[in-house]
Amino acid sequence: MRGLHGPLVAVSAAMAAVGVVALVGLLVDGRELLNQPIWLKTFKFCVSLPLYLLTLAWLLSLLPRWRRAGWWLGTVVAAALALDLAVIVLQTIIRGRRAHFNVEDATDRLLHNLLATGAYVAMLAVVVVAVLLVFQRLPDKAQATAVRAGLALSVLGMAVAALMFTPPPAQQARIDAGRTPTIVGAHTVGDVDGGPGLPLVGWSTVGGDLRVAHFVGLHAIQLLPLLLLALVAASTRVPALRDELLRRNLLRVASCGYLAMVLILTWQAQRGQSVVDPDATTLLTAGGVVAFVAVGSVAAVRRSRANTLPARERSPVDA
Repeated sequence: MRGLHGPLVAVSAAMAAVGVVALVGLLVDGRELLNQPIWLKTFKFCVSLPLYLLTLAWLLSLLPRWRRAGWWLGTVVAAALALDLAVIVLQTIIRGRRAHFNVEDATDRLLHNLLATGAYVAMLAVVVVAVLLVFQRLPDKAQATAVRAGLALSVLGMAVAALMFTPPPAQQARIDAGRTPTIVGAHTVGDVDGGPGLPLVGWSTVGGDLRVAHFVGLHAIQLLPLLLLALVAASTRVPALRDELLRRNLLRVASCGYLAMVLILTWQAQRGQSVVDPDATTLLTAGGVVAFVAVGSVAAVRRSRANTLPARERSPVDA
């Protein structure tokens, strides 16, 4: 961990420790909240956020310039997400009440606002980190693509969460009628939060769920660099992958496909459609994205091969 951002590493370690406690809680505490074990939300956050924070710590280590600005931005993210987790533990485990969207009383509203503030502050700080990395000259073109695209898609995933804070029609009708709502916003579209969901993650199986696109987008920050590592590892057996420009082009194609996937998942959720029950339109659109990635990858390989052919072996078209 030497050289990594200290506060991000420290907060991720603390969250991992809380995650162990949450795992024990899942095993011994039978309480439920919204038809799920009361410790589940804390456990999920304590699995997801430490990975995110450690990845961000690594990305900040790539900044040859503006390192001090990067340190402060990382510290802001660490503090904001630590605040979010503290609010979740306080509201769900200690008070036994909903953390997100709950505005039933003054304490609920205060904690809800703190939770939303932490999320928005973290997102804005990550946006600035992404901008700083755009203007850095990274030594490897493929690495630059993985880092920049991963951060951009992660910010998009965070932005999807903003849609959850929009009151669905039933809540909006209550607000328009002058009645004070107890819940403002929802994870699901076309169903109520706490309905039938997938094991562990809880994503709705009967309606749309914005958490799917949020999760997928957020973790692009890890998955695209992991794809780069896989390409580098595969280059020991596939000589063509030793070409830095080929790896960069493959990552560009993958990033475009990843972006399309996040947009499709958001669109699917907004139509009130469960991720496990896609209609023909969703499947056809997703199939088009898969075809694009396949064709783009083949084109990248062929272009790389053409560029490495000796001049005398190139066809007039290649030349």
